[in-house]
Amino acid sequence: MAYVKIHPSSVVDRGAEIGEGTVIWHFCHISTGSKIGTNCSLGQNVFVAPNVKVGNGVKIQNNVSLFSGVEIEDNVFLGPSCVFTNILIPRSEINRKHEFKKTLIKTGASIGANAVILCNNEIGRYALVGAGSVVTRSVKDFELVAGNPARHRGWVDRFGNKLEFDNNGWANYPDCTHKYFLKDNSVEEYVN
Repeated sequence: MAYVKIHPSSVVDRGAEIGEGTVIWHFCHISTGSKIGTNCSLGQNVFVAPNVKVGNGVKIQNNVSLFSGVEIEDNVFLGPSCVFTNILIPRSEINRKHEFKKTLIKTGASIGANAVILCNNEIGRYALVGAGSVVTRSVKDFELVAGNPARHRGWVDRFGNKLEFDNNGWANYPDCTHKYFLKDNSVEEYVN
């Protein structure tokens, strides 16, 4: 039988939903209206703001804050101290809560440690954002980006292996169940 494990130092506000098998470690705060899926792991000092949605099987490492407007799909990895924003032009003296922008991290994506994801962007399915990167634009499915600002560095498969494509656009990869095709600067996956 599955359970939810919450360290006693963490705060879970009334009205937050947490799925079975999820583990919440030290000094976390899960806000009212947030939804965390099944079998997730939230490391030390994670903050989840009101109305944030976290899918199933998500691993959130230490010191990550998910502010309102951030949505995380299934099986995403968020590295230690990665940062999300939700306002394009922040000012302390101006209340811009009505201007929160959405940020979507799609299924299977991985965000490296200390990466910064500026709001109003999407990180595509199984994309890989290198540690310390500053993402200022949306990242495509299976795209590898790194640097400040983050730039295209190649393509990866759903397991994180770098893809190399032949002259016909097919990835030369030994896994016979997953095939990858590069067309119009986007990667399509085919599963046998």
